[in-house]
Amino acid sequence: MATIDIDKIRDEKKKELELRVNTDCKTQEKHILVCHGTGCTSSKSPKIIENFRKIIEEKGIKNVRVIQTGCFGLCAKGPIVIIRPEETFYAHVKPEDCEEIINTHIVEGKKVERLLCKDVDGKLIEKLDDLAFYKKQKRIALKNCGVIDPENIDEYIAFDGYQALKKVLSSMTQDEVIDLISQSGLKGRGGAGFLTGKKWSFAKAEAGDVKYVICNADEGDPGAFMDRSILEGDPNSVLEAMAIAGYAIGAVHGYIYVRAEYPIAVERLKIAIQQAREYGLLGNNIFGTDFSFDIDIRLGAGAFVCGEETALLESVEGRRGQPRLKPPYPAAKGLFQKPTIINNVETLANVPKIILNGAQWYSSIGTENSKGTKVFALGGNVVNVGLVEVPMGTTLREIVYDIGGGIPNGREFKAAQTGGPSGGCIPKEHLDVPIDYDSLKAIGSMMGSGGLIVMDESKCMVDIAKFYLDFTVSESCGKCTPCRIGTKRMHEMLTRICEGKGEEGDIEKLETLANYICKSSVCGLGQSAPNPVLSTLRYFRDEYEEHIKDKKCRAGACKALAEYKINPEKCKGCGLCKRNCPVNAISGEIKQPHVIDQKTCIKCGTCMTKCPFKAISM
Repeated sequence: MATIDIDKIRDEKKKELELRVNTDCKTQEKHILVCHGTGCTSSKSPKIIENFRKIIEEKGIKNVRVIQTGCFGLCAKGPIVIIRPEETFYAHVKPEDCEEIINTHIVEGKKVERLLCKDVDGKLIEKLDDLAFYKKQKRIALKNCGVIDPENIDEYIAFDGYQALKKVLSSMTQDEVIDLISQSGLKGRGGAGFLTGKKWSFAKAEAGDVKYVICNADEGDPGAFMDRSILEGDPNSVLEAMAIAGYAIGAVHGYIYVRAEYPIAVERLKIAIQQAREYGLLGNNIFGTDFSFDIDIRLGAGAFVCGEETALLESVEGRRGQPRLKPPYPAAKGLFQKPTIINNVETLANVPKIILNGAQWYSSIGTENSKGTKVFALGGNVVNVGLVEVPMGTTLREIVYDIGGGIPNGREFKAAQTGGPSGGCIPKEHLDVPIDYDSLKAIGSMMGSGGLIVMDESKCMVDIAKFYLDFTVSESCGKCTPCRIGTKRMHEMLTRICEGKGEEGDIEKLETLANYICKSSVCGLGQSAPNPVLSTLRYFRDEYEEHIKDKKCRAGACKALAEYKINPEKCKGCGLCKRNCPVNAISGEIKQPHVIDQKTCIKCGTCMTKCPFKAISM
């Protein structure tokens, strides 16, 4: 079928949607935007949408539309409702709040103050852009998330959607497209940081009539949800980028490999693909040219190793997901042994913007060797948990304190984990390190796909290393001995250390084994699996030594090393601790200080929880 006139749709729809981005827009219409990403969905945002629409219909209110969107980013404040064009930001909205918002805000023109978002300093925020969370961000990959309805292709088109594909097919050669991406400096956002333009050029140079484009949406890092949020909030940007990549290398078919645990993302991809086909933006003779391209979805079962590109290929082909030996690389022999490019979601989401705005525009953002922006899933011990996009080179301190709002409960920053199970822990002495590929590598960490977990002083770094090794051991595909057996032996040593059974020489054994695994594992996941251990040994070696020599965990996280004590000066002898102890480890007379028998104590912490005088400490 002929491609629909996207210019006509854009011009008509743009006027209607101007109030989404222009606070000075002169209109009587209002749009109530409700986050319908996974996080807010779990807090009943679909019911909020339903209630708003029902109330508006019952009251016969005109010129008000309720729009489902993707993630706004500030997940800590969800469910989020934003009313445009005045840009009012309501936080922690509940379904039962809908009527008050309609009656007070929409009908009476007054803001519901009790629902207005508060910044970290307690100040009420009346407009989205007034939040400190957004001030240092620059949204490129996330540009449309929280702005458009991801299930309506017309809204994507209104914000210049598919204009990049049209430009490429009407006025650019394959080489010109690849050169533009190369000049922009865009690197893969999935972890490896390989130059996207170079990858595309390798595949284009390969002979053959059949080539493939694959979007790697198998996001398996604990705490990471960057790709999921883009797919939920702006799926068409990925489809458009895949079609551009297909044109550039000479491919006519693409696959999106997405984990089945992302049901909202999968459903929105299906809708976006169907709508794009109906508009002639996927399929045969796109924009009246001789270029044809279509996309199918392949669901992954949640194996972490399938995030590695060659294991992903095996899975798409219907086999067990295990890495292939390289070379040959996928650009030469990939899917079904045909030339294939594999880019992750965030990488692709940047492509249409680069095509429309130019390589120089994109390369002017970031640092000399790390261009553009990076999306991070900011989590852990930080006030503003959520999704952030910042220019490369933004410091860790700016992300944690200026954007993230700092550490809650008056605690101190201890470390940040970047790169997930393959990354490393960054201590507070490196808080001012710029977040880019080279700087993170230099301090023993890595960019990874974009998980950023903040930890305060209550975290034990030995226990953290054990946590990530536990994940790696359970997710190892088992193909190579260094990863399959080596990580298990490391995990066993870490377990012994956390249980107070560590021995002299364990640290040296951990380092030796870690280095062997790094050098001899088949794939990148195995080669980087020891990174959490190596980075914590590098910066927190004294904690390992305390666990082994002093049988002490300064954070109190390792229960086997914990010791609960009763302060005789604070103890009133009420007997609550004694009565609630499950193993009768506490003795003492009424109105006299009590004592804990350390040999009997099972470290459950019940006594400390029950003590009304805070006389028990760990």
